[in-house]
Amino acid sequence: MSVKVMAVNAGSSSLKFKLFEMPAETVITDGVVERIGLEDAYFTIRVNGEKKKQVLPIKDHGVAVQMLLDALISEHIVNDISEIKGVGHRIVQGGWYFDDSVLVDDDVIKKIDELCDLAPLHNPAHLIGIRAFMNALPGVPNITVFDTSFHQSMDEESFMYAIPYEWYEKYHIRKYGAHGTSHKYVANRCAALIGKRVEELKIVTCHLGNGASLCAIEDGKCKDTSMGLTPLEGIPMGTRSGNLDPTVVSYICNKLNLNATEVVNMLNKKSGYLGVSGVSNDSRDLEAAMAAGNDRARLALDIQYKRIADYIGSYYVLLGGIDAIVFTAGIGENSPRCRQQVIRRLGVLGVKIDEEKNNVRGEEILISTPDSKIKVFIIPTDEELVIARDVMRLAHIK
Repeated sequence: MSVKVMAVNAGSSSLKFKLFEMPAETVITDGVVERIGLEDAYFTIRVNGEKKKQVLPIKDHGVAVQMLLDALISEHIVNDISEIKGVGHRIVQGGWYFDDSVLVDDDVIKKIDELCDLAPLHNPAHLIGIRAFMNALPGVPNITVFDTSFHQSMDEESFMYAIPYEWYEKYHIRKYGAHGTSHKYVANRCAALIGKRVEELKIVTCHLGNGASLCAIEDGKCKDTSMGLTPLEGIPMGTRSGNLDPTVVSYICNKLNLNATEVVNMLNKKSGYLGVSGVSNDSRDLEAAMAAGNDRARLALDIQYKRIADYIGSYYVLLGGIDAIVFTAGIGENSPRCRQQVIRRLGVLGVKIDEEKNNVRGEEILISTPDSKIKVFIIPTDEELVIARDVMRLAHIK
């Protein structure tokens, strides 16, 4: 029997959604509500393959959810809201509590709320989305799918920081990672393309978007990942600095008469591509600026490419070799230059790509050469599909 399942990603002022027919895994519709809370918010939904967009006031997430459900009826996407048998929610931070997706209850909500300090921009918005759907669809099971749960398999030597141990004991300061749903999906898809079980392979997945992280995967499990306590750690990103000497914070506090919170905000929102280039946080803008002779745009990209290669090299050592490297997410899927420049830096590992095959965007394809010692794939990620699968698994929908 086929059923309809909703996958949801709620942000502080947005609500992305995708409705699936399961178990066929067919996408029925998708869309987004943005600028929630403003008079000029907009609601976009795909109907018969075409996007329909409205600009109107949307007071809060509760209104956004009801607007979405009403549109499903008015656009004849469903005959009745009762056809939706489960809702899955992406949650950025599951902390030390969750090593798998779970069915929502009061205790789960309490724990997600407790973890808001670790994801202040995300977890509160996720909770708003959960409550809005629970109110709109009473009795329908809600499942939370955590970005961090896939990384709970890391050993202590990978997730611990060399800090006073009581900071870990009292305040749970450790590496949690992010993008786990994406890393898990593309690793499993990579294994399927190779024709082996994921447990048989050593894979490095590169989720490269405005936010970006890498993951070392062995036996189908995360052995290490680049993001840390928060998404600020790791490689430089669209607006995030990535790794740096912590003394930078106190030094700039003194130089600019700022407090630590203000400086960390700058490292999160005004650094990375944007900070180095002074042009944009979008890699497409930087590639265009570089082509026009902007050396700072080139530098911003090259800093990131070097750090990506650095991580892959360290994961090669950690895993004792790599069978495959996967590029995914907005930049990973759509920037031939990014892939080419990263792999060029890894030539010592015997990895090579076919430049013609690499010259694609958003396609699932093997781009390494036949004589490459490591296979290289582009695999478009599908976090919503992972969410829908977990709804089916945990809500016991048949």
